[in-house]
Amino acid sequence: MNTARLILVVAFTRTDDGELVPAYDPMQFNTEEDAIGMARSLAASCTGVLAWSRDAQPDICEYGPPTILFPEME
Repeated sequence: MNTARLILVVAFTRTDDGELVPAYDPMQFNTEEDAIGMARSLAASCTGVLAWSRDAQPDICEYGPPTILFPEME
């Protein structure tokens, strides 16, 4: 079975009405370190940023549970 790691970053802004909307299309990265770096950079200018990873088995369209990379959560 073919297993891959899906690593994504999404960023959000607020509209004038206060609605939370995506600031950009979701961004995919090759490493968790690159995703965390981008998330930290976007956090300076966006209302919210989330980076996460999860194992994926694209052959059967199955995904493992997500691991939050940013913000750091305890």
